[in-house]
Formats: sequence, structure tokens, C-alpha cells
Amino acid sequence: MKVKAVAKDVGISPLKARLVVDIVRGKRVSEALDILNFVPTPTAKAVAKVVKSAASNAENNFEMSIDDLKIVTIFVDKGHTMKRHRPQSRGRVSPILKRSSCITVFVDEEGK
Repeated sequence: MKVKAVAKDVGISPLKARLVVDIVRGKRVSEALDILNFVPTPTAKAVAKVVKSAASNAENNFEMSIDDLKIVTIFVDKGHTMKRHRPQSRGRVSPILKRSSCITVFVDEEGK
């Protein structure tokens, strides 16, 4: 049975988050957390937090063992975009787009 965890509106661009997510796709949960621990980006902390949440959901709600869990599906979708403006010369403005992302993780037991 797949167990899900979602982090919505994480203040990281989806493009940057997808680079980190691609590293851990298909790995065991313990191995993925070890890898994310040594990736030097703020995105890795956010992804690790969601992976830990999915593992905790599997353990507490469905009595699955954390040692047997594997990341079956992990993906990043686009979240809200805050629009701000930066003043430019001659009275003009240029837009600043502060993007966010939604990180979704599905874990399941390894043999299934």
C-alpha cells in the first residue's frame, strides 16, 4: 500500500527542487536520507523533511517497518507565485517572481 506525504508551498523554485528530487527517486528511505544529508542545498532539507514525514506516516498509520520502505514515487509540482516589482530607471518597473513548489512523496514496502 502506498503511503503519501505532501509539503505545499515550499519557498523553493520547482526547477531547483526537481534537481534534488531526481537524486533520490527509487531509493530506499534510509539511503535517500543519507544522500540528502550531504547535499549542500536548502532544497535537500525540505525534501528530507517530506521523506521523513512519509516514512512516519507509514510507520504510525499502517504499522510498516521503516527499514523496508522505498520511495516509489516522488515529484515536484508548481505552487503559488508571489509577484513583486523592482523599480528601474526612468520610472519603469521589472517583475520579480517568487516561485514556490509542492513536493509529493509516495513510499511503499520494498518487496511490493
